[in-house]
Amino acid sequence: MNESRKRGQTGQRRIWRSAALAGLLAAGSLTGVSGTARAQTAATRVETAVVSKSPVTGVTESVVRVKIALPASVGSHPAGCDWLSYLRYRDSAGPAASADADKVLVAHPGILEGAGAFDSVARNTVVQAAKKGEHIEFWALDRRSNCLEDRTGIQAGLDSGDPHEAVDYYYNGTSVEGRSFAGYLDNSQIGWLSKIGLEQTVRDEYDLLAAELPSQSLRKQKVLCGGHSLGGVLTGYFAAWDFDGRAATTADAGYNQCSGYFALDTTISTSLADLQGSMPADLDIPDVGIGYAAVQAGLDSGLLPRSVSAPAVINAETMTLLSLAGLWATTAPDAESDLALSVPPNTNVDTTNRLLFSKDAATFLLGTPTVEDFRLTNEAALGTLMDDNSVPVSFIQSSVGFYDGGSITDKNFPVANGDDSLSSITGTEYKAIPALPHGPLYTWRNYDKVGAAGDPGYTSADGTPFTDASKEVTDIQELARSLSEQPLDFTEDYFPTKLVTDIELGTSPQISRFVVHPDGLTANPNLTVLAGDGLLAGHPPAGLDPVVAPGYQHLDVLTAAPVQNNGEPETVSAHLAQFAVEH
Repeated sequence: MNESRKRGQTGQRRIWRSAALAGLLAAGSLTGVSGTARAQTAATRVETAVVSKSPVTGVTESVVRVKIALPASVGSHPAGCDWLSYLRYRDSAGPAASADADKVLVAHPGILEGAGAFDSVARNTVVQAAKKGEHIEFWALDRRSNCLEDRTGIQAGLDSGDPHEAVDYYYNGTSVEGRSFAGYLDNSQIGWLSKIGLEQTVRDEYDLLAAELPSQSLRKQKVLCGGHSLGGVLTGYFAAWDFDGRAATTADAGYNQCSGYFALDTTISTSLADLQGSMPADLDIPDVGIGYAAVQAGLDSGLLPRSVSAPAVINAETMTLLSLAGLWATTAPDAESDLALSVPPNTNVDTTNRLLFSKDAATFLLGTPTVEDFRLTNEAALGTLMDDNSVPVSFIQSSVGFYDGGSITDKNFPVANGDDSLSSITGTEYKAIPALPHGPLYTWRNYDKVGAAGDPGYTSADGTPFTDASKEVTDIQELARSLSEQPLDFTEDYFPTKLVTDIELGTSPQISRFVVHPDGLTANPNLTVLAGDGLLAGHPPAGLDPVVAPGYQHLDVLTAAPVQNNGEPETVSAHLAQFAVEH
């Protein structure tokens, strides 16, 4: 920020700090003003420093937990779920108090995502802003449902440097400091999630902002609201929401808590259709409330699943498997992986591995060769699970490099290379897989080594190169670190079904009675950054003027390395930092 602008805000800051002080005195705490790692009181706010091995320096990270209890109507739930959590990133050379930052970016994660997914983009954005003279903060939010996750085993593996301790904790009944894994929760054990929908989620953001930054005028001046994927839709609802039940008063309206909006491979809207690049039809028939009531009855009774899951790939166990793969790649990146052999056989993991590591339908049906038949380094194992040339699930793809060390063949399952009929699900990049079971040790060529000296330049059977340097943007070690190191998970094990059904039934009176400020969607400046190869690639909703990040996949907008293969700073964070300077 230039000096004249800073001098011009000095008086305002005194007023804001006085308002913050008064609000916190009323709450019985001063921590929100000081911004230090002290607890507010014995049980209302705790901020703990995070020690990171990130190569991005000049950023201070902490995990903040604020006690904001769920209403009694939610029913019985774990005590830990009465706390809201977020990862706070700030310029190490900047002010310690959030109220004194030049801007605070507050980000909602996408579906099946947690706060840890924002680690790279948060750090990169803080650094990029600091280069422009701005001291900003980036808050990566966790949803309530993330309280159900158990990171004990992952942390034990990190602390000891032996990832097998994590498998022993999650699968072999080994306790860590007296704690034992309670198992993955079934539908009957998460009844309270039937009440965690759109109303609770946007209310949580509002209450957290009010607790951490008590002055509404400060929030309106300094907070930028946004998110990734589904987080853009949640931000849209937040902007249009009325939080005090009186439409005529607008200080509480969501749009008046933000000075601007940012959308990362998404849009600021109230429609899930936007995530597919099309606007909702004008002829949609509103739900008069019957559909909402029927769905709610199904969730309350347990006839409908209370969290989004499937028998393979999308469930709590496979989300933990991604963290385990990150842990293995972090602790011993070049060692031959025994992760697949370490996890005891079970239908869920075996089916997931068959789906992700079968070169064709015959291999999938026969079940051989399996992933255990191939020799992979730990980095190559992680790349298999998350690279856009490997995993056939578009919303978990990143561009982290390519295989090396042996023959590669086309992966034509579940869709053949070149067939774009299911590209919205599988992605458009050609898929590849090691060709030789019981053969060489397959290694991983990181994003910045693709196209460099020694790259074999693997091609598909039809002669199409699988990848090139312009298509690779994320450092696999940074992805591994974000998956395993963060105290708030990269993934979300128990994503509430109600959050999606509420959005789908947004015209019902049970939801629409809160959405009384539709002009809030356009009340503030908006930055939209789309992944060039992501969910909206080539067909953004009409009326947008987005920044497009070439070669990026859906997750790359969060995970991309600070310096790209073209020598330029990372695109998303550069534009976020500039947006923060201007708005």
